[in-house]
Amino acid sequence: MIIPKSREEIELIRESALIVSKTLGMLAPEIKPGVTTLELDKLAEEFIRDHGAEPGFLGLYDFPNSLCMSPNAQVVHGIPNNTPLKEGDIISIDCGAKKNGFYGDHAYTFEVGEVDPEVKKLLEVTKESLYIGIREFKAGNRVGDVGYAIQKYTEDHGYGVVRELVGHGLGRTMHEDPEMPNYGRRGRGKKFVEGMVVAIEPMINMGTKRIKQLPDGWTILTADNKPSAHFEHNVALVDGKPELLSTFKYIYESLKIKTKEEDEFRAKVYD
Repeated sequence: MIIPKSREEIELIRESALIVSKTLGMLAPEIKPGVTTLELDKLAEEFIRDHGAEPGFLGLYDFPNSLCMSPNAQVVHGIPNNTPLKEGDIISIDCGAKKNGFYGDHAYTFEVGEVDPEVKKLLEVTKESLYIGIREFKAGNRVGDVGYAIQKYTEDHGYGVVRELVGHGLGRTMHEDPEMPNYGRRGRGKKFVEGMVVAIEPMINMGTKRIKQLPDGWTILTADNKPSAHFEHNVALVDGKPELLSTFKYIYESLKIKTKEEDEFRAKVYD
């Protein structure tokens, strides 16, 4: 069942989402060769708690850490460990925070040093597909419209779209209705309603769409061990249009990247 949110509830979700945004921005300059994902996880937990929130993932479904850290061929749900990152790696960092009873949850795939141009292109296309999907999250559309837009754009570039893992509604629980696949057919699925809040998160593979799971019960990898990219935003349907509750602004400030990619979806400028 879809649970529409009031304007007040949307603002509370925004507050949690922006804690996640700021956490990712804090981590951005720390992501370099030699650092371990466990070190980054500890930094994130401390930062989230210092901002009056709880790590959203820690203990959720018995997950053991505050961040899902998924390098290279890992798609999502990687467990932080003591293996140092290497030059040329990529790493998806998925982060959650809970404050005032509501969750924020989004992800960004970072480059570690200099990355192969083909891998860089995968990241660019996956992030572009995120915004292409967000544009379809509007009054009158359905879940399939978002999935179709993401699928067409990424498959046109020759990439594989993961089927088994999807985006989701967001609110007082981390995962609410509706499921938000990154594939689909136009005009199919649940209809979007005013006040919905969703996490849209393309998970796109350089090669096959097929995946496998490690024995740890969490880590998902591509079946052909080729790289995978993952980007995620939290979005509310406000006045019939998509409004970003999360932002990559803090990441871009840390990395000195200038972009206007979010401008059409922003209702306000974030401090």
